[in-house]
Amino acid sequence: MLTFHRDAAGRRDTIALSPETLVIAGWAGRDEAAIRHHIDELAAIGVPPPSSVPVYYRAAAATLTQAPRLDVLGPDSSGEAEPVIVSLADGLWLGLGSDHTDRKAETVGIALSKQLCGKPVGTGLWRLDEVAPHWDELILRAYATIAGERVLYQEGRLTALRTPGDLMARRPGGPDLPPGTVMFGGTLGAIGGIRPADRFEMELEDPVLTRTLTHAYDIAVLPVVA
Repeated sequence: MLTFHRDAAGRRDTIALSPETLVIAGWAGRDEAAIRHHIDELAAIGVPPPSSVPVYYRAAAATLTQAPRLDVLGPDSSGEAEPVIVSLADGLWLGLGSDHTDRKAETVGIALSKQLCGKPVGTGLWRLDEVAPHWDELILRAYATIAGERVLYQEGRLTALRTPGDLMARRPGGPDLPPGTVMFGGTLGAIGGIRPADRFEMELEDPVLTRTLTHAYDIAVLPVVA
């Protein structure tokens, strides 16, 4: 069960959701150069290129988590900040999440790797139709704490990513997202390359309506052999 605090037209409420479907859109950039950059940075750690772009992976909805700590097996995982579309009974909402992925498993199979780590999501939501007119102005940002140092890990405007309408239209079974569906909307390249961290912080800034969604979680590495 997830709990969201929604902000729409200055009115706030809280809603609980038991997600039924999780879709993760990969290689969802609008800029071909940016897509190539992300493909290349994954190739550098042994991940094969996609057969097409964008691509849509299914993952278990039970992997979605709002816990402050994420347990992972081994030292080879990392986070990716992404806009997240949440379909509720009263429409589409925009949130924030991390497609935390086991990079070692990703070299074997991307679909497999999507199942192996929890997918952190923040508790804040904005109504999508309030931000859709200025989607390109939204700023996605992430910080990672690595070896005790907090560094800027990702940053850029959402003009680099396909719009939710575009992603939904291209999705098999689209163009709508049934209520209970959560869709991750793509990510930005990592500054300095993909690497593991002890803590991952992310934010989605709306400079037009002057508000920000935030979420953070610690990463606890479990030993492969006890």
